[in-house]
Amino acid sequence: MITLPNTHIRVLAPVPALDYYDSQSINLPHPVRPLEAWALAMADPQPLMQLAFRIRDAISSCFGVKKIGGFSGKTVTNVEPGDHLDFFLVEYIDQTALVLTERDRHLDVMTCISCDGPTVSITSSVRIHNWFGRAYMIPVGIAHKWIVHGTLKRLASKLSPKT
Repeated sequence: MITLPNTHIRVLAPVPALDYYDSQSINLPHPVRPLEAWALAMADPQPLMQLAFRIRDAISSCFGVKKIGGFSGKTVTNVEPGDHLDFFLVEYIDQTALVLTERDRHLDVMTCISCDGPTVSITSSVRIHNWFGRAYMIPVGIAHKWIVHGTLKRLASKLSPKT
């Protein structure tokens, strides 16, 4: 794990060495901590995402990939490295970054939720190990950008003053 210069963002490897990299940010009405951002964003799993995870698990399990089940919506207020948030392993947490990973023989995935004042970033980095990982990342890489965009928009909406 490395930290990108002048940020709180952590990735698996230097960006040029990654097989997939996506980082998106949004300015919120007020600062939050990374675990709070995760909890708010995951509080109400979207039905379409749950369906996507069921399809992913059905197809991937045929190739020896463990089922991950998706996001539970469980409220979490405290985690430490070594704990799990749904299918992700918590590898690092402090006041500015929450680093989550999922690693298997096909690929390593790292998602970092980082906070800098009112700016929250979700950064995903992936290292691919074989042909299945490469095939898997074709649709996932495309969908991931839209999913993160929607997640950040829902997060901002939850924290916006209601009029």
